[in-house]
Amino acid sequence: MSRAARSIAHAPRGRSLAQSGFTLIELMISMVIGLFIVLALMTLLINVNRNNSELTKTNRVIENGRFSVQLLQADIAHGGFWGGFVPQFEDLTGTAAPADVPTAVPDPCLTLASWNAAYKSNLLGIPVQAYEIPATVPSPTLSVCANRVVSPRANTDVLVVRHAEPCVAGVDSGCAAPAAGDIYFKMARCANTSSPNYTTTTYVLGTPASNALTPLFKRDCVTAADSFKYMSDLYYIRDYAVTAGDGVPTLMRSQFSGGSHQAAEALIEGVQGFRVEIGLDTLSDAGTAVNYGAPIDWASTAQLTSPRNRGDGAPDTFVRCTTAVPCTAAQLMNAVAVKVYVLVRSENKTPGYTDDKSYCLASNCASAADRLGPFNDGYKRHLFSQTVRLVNVSSRRETP
Repeated sequence: MSRAARSIAHAPRGRSLAQSGFTLIELMISMVIGLFIVLALMTLLINVNRNNSELTKTNRVIENGRFSVQLLQADIAHGGFWGGFVPQFEDLTGTAAPADVPTAVPDPCLTLASWNAAYKSNLLGIPVQAYEIPATVPSPTLSVCANRVVSPRANTDVLVVRHAEPCVAGVDSGCAAPAAGDIYFKMARCANTSSPNYTTTTYVLGTPASNALTPLFKRDCVTAADSFKYMSDLYYIRDYAVTAGDGVPTLMRSQFSGGSHQAAEALIEGVQGFRVEIGLDTLSDAGTAVNYGAPIDWASTAQLTSPRNRGDGAPDTFVRCTTAVPCTAAQLMNAVAVKVYVLVRSENKTPGYTDDKSYCLASNCASAADRLGPFNDGYKRHLFSQTVRLVNVSSRRETP
């Protein structure tokens, strides 16, 4: 037997002569490749999370903007609803010069104790009004509603909308019964002058107790007239959400209840800009200016089917009520539409993003004051706008 054969014969069982495995270089290469794979997966995960976060921010901005516009639209659309009552200056069946033409822009935060007949008439004749919070907020207080418009954001507007609640108090489903202290509107419909319940009083606006002193009736002159709760909503932007200085602008609303406007409540956070333009109906179908100091003029050589000295229900121009040029009673009594601009920002900043855009919050942006921005910060923003028709007011002015 040869030496090689003897070596093979005496080799330990279960062990092969040739052994295999990773070399150190191969192991290091595989570890590096694995690290690259893990790094790629981590990068993908981070990017997915970042994209999801940005999508959430964007969706939240859109959601808040749409909700703000829808909330304002729903309220503005009811402006000027008074349970079927039509002011004389808007009544196209009248034959005399109207006696209830608004004489002054009412203070929206005047308490019930200070209301008189002229003030009530102005409330019914001016369903919407607006004023400006200037670039430098007056200190220590504002000239209007200082106890309700608290910490307003500069370069924004305040909007007031008035109407009767669109349901009969205590009768319609979901409409609460009249409560002491709240204000209610009632209209007289009894036209039978021989009825003992006939009265020359056309409406009453007051508490249930005061309204009971002047009972009004429906067309049958027997059934008591319906009561509609008086609604007045004041909207503005506060420069913080929860605590002063937190830097989160918020849409606020103060509602009228118990004889006065109550403390404002926070509605929607992130609303940074709010501007209002009032659509005025100042021309008739014939193109002539309104004139409430004279009876309605139906005469026309052109055979017009609408009066020449009353509006036609369509806005002829839009104006913004500013500190320098406030809106007058003569303008606001002709309001038939409201255009709102709402600028909403994200809750948190986006790393690496800079908002260098400017936003137009006006019909034509003729001046720099009509624009907001550029803000040059990391918040993402979106501008929403909507024109809302005052259906109750504009419809009263329309003719075939």
